[in-house]
Amino acid sequence: MVLAAGLGTRMRPLTDDLPKALVEVGGRALVDHVLDRLANAGVEKAIVNVHWFADRLEAHLAARRRGPEIVISDERAELLETGGGLKKAAPLLGDAPVFVANIDSVWLDRGDALSELSRLWDPKRMDAALLLARREGSIGFEGDGDFFLADNGKLTFRGEAASAPFAYMGVHICRPDYVAEGPEGPFSLSGLWRRSAAAGRLYGCVLDGDWMHVGDPQARNEAEARLAQSG
Repeated sequence: MVLAAGLGTRMRPLTDDLPKALVEVGGRALVDHVLDRLANAGVEKAIVNVHWFADRLEAHLAARRRGPEIVISDERAELLETGGGLKKAAPLLGDAPVFVANIDSVWLDRGDALSELSRLWDPKRMDAALLLARREGSIGFEGDGDFFLADNGKLTFRGEAASAPFAYMGVHICRPDYVAEGPEGPFSLSGLWRRSAAAGRLYGCVLDGDWMHVGDPQARNEAEARLAQSG
């Protein structure tokens, strides 16, 4: 599931006439960075939700010349946020665990992050497994961090702490029915994650590489420079 329906307001003026998913970094649209990562990880079908400039995004996806197969989850009528978007798409996703990926995450991988996340996933012990990045050294992330990570992979939220060492970097694994109890309409996954963390069922692993959160034009420019350095 690729979450590509957002308005991209922080990315303006680049998103005045196109969806954020089509903003280019290093010569490729953000959505293509994500889809190519998923294809390389063996994903054969991706559900992509659309809202802002949905026609342009659908045309771009239809013109892709490599996998995965694309199925559209149409949110033209109402933008449903992360949880609501996943819930609407659930009938398209089947019963197997799914990657859920934001489109504003680009990274250089010294290992194989998605495979490592897949190896971590264990539905008997966890509700969701999140891919994390170290806060220091990340491009485009200005927050105080999201999580603490225990040696066994369990995650706890930063809570009242001044900072936490790890940030969610936009990809996780869960069961499609994880959001079944969520409300109708728009809602965020964050509330479900907090409940899972309190129950000891939220886990994560850390990217061995460089993460770029491409959330605004400055972050896009910084990501372009970093990708150019990498060759």
